Amino acid sequence: MSGHDPFQRVTAIVDLGNVERNCVTLAAKLAPGTELCAVVKADGYGHGMGECADAALRGGASRLAVATATEAFELRERVGAEVPIFVMGALTGAELDVALQARAELTVWRTEFFEALAERAGLFGFRPRLHVKYDTGMGRLGDREPAAIARLADAAAADERVELAGVWTHFATADEDDDTFLREQLDRFREVALPIAERHPEITLHAANSAATLRGREFHFGMVRCGVAIYGLDPFGRDAAAQGLEPALALHTYVADVKRIHAGESVGYGRSWRAPADTWVGVLPVGYGDGYRRGLSNVAEVAIDGMRRPLVGTVSMDNVTVDLGPETDIAPGQPAVLVGEQGDARVDAELLAERLGTINYEITTGLTRRVPRAYRT
Repeated sequence: MSGHDPFQRVTAIVDLGNVERNCVTLAAKLAPGTELCAVVKADGYGHGMGECADAALRGGASRLAVATATEAFELRERVGAEVPIFVMGALTGAELDVALQARAELTVWRTEFFEALAERAGLFGFRPRLHVKYDTGMGRLGDREPAAIARLADAAAADERVELAGVWTHFATADEDDDTFLREQLDRFREVALPIAERHPEITLHAANSAATLRGREFHFGMVRCGVAIYGLDPFGRDAAAQGLEPALALHTYVADVKRIHAGESVGYGRSWRAPADTWVGVLPVGYGDGYRRGLSNVAEVAIDGMRRPLVGTVSMDNVTVDLGPETDIAPGQPAVLVGEQGDARVDAELLAERLGTINYEITTGLTRRVPRAYRT
């Protein structure tokens, strides 16, 4: 599949072959014995959870991770009973039952939740696998007290209703150049997790996200959890190719109209751009209703006819406008690329994220339900 689907005003084209190859690339970087867990939460970072899970497993991932019970339940129906699915997020009582129905591996850090989980587990006829979360500095979920983590891990290992599967943490600054705090977290994790693993050698220790995975094997332990990198997005927000990654998503639309705009005339809400000279403007039928952010008004580029062209005027819910220059051969119906490449022109998620002052994750996960996904392998 190439180019724009003439039956869709905007289409996200996802190359599952790139997802698979990115997993191969990441798996090759791992320390011996380290497993690759592919994080497919948030509908696969906007790429499609089930499709990308399949591709990641083909590429060498042996586990999958999600954030919610519902995601685990939907994924279980797709991948079957044998693939481990790890729910990383907090769960309510009702969500716990859904996660147990999915036979997911679960996160614990509070004794009260652990007891409720262990009690509920008997109703489902299996021993749920639990990962104890240690907050080494992220400041979100997890217990900060080393002694409490050790007690909970030992209690889970001793309880016949459950199975201790792992101890884990999450790095706050692995994607930043200054690794001072990253190494503080690593040291804290080692100090607590390694003695637990000595007492319970069957468990898996894990800490690395995509950025930490790419930083080096000292962060890998028994498993890494790669999300953004499997989709070919640079976890450092710079250049995916420099990390050996291939972007998996392209966002395609078309030129719905071309019109002459004279000097001083404006396009879009608020007249945020006025033509400095006579020019031609192309209208593309896409906007923030599709997840193409309003903050890109007057600061982004769009690839049309193999060239990057400036987006002018305010992004509206359903339309954007692009300056085509004082003379143009571009006509209605021609394809345009909002994310991806066309000829020699490339507009990647990292560029759009930089223009928005955000991260590339938000570019793809922000695509709304009204943008159809089309897949190729």
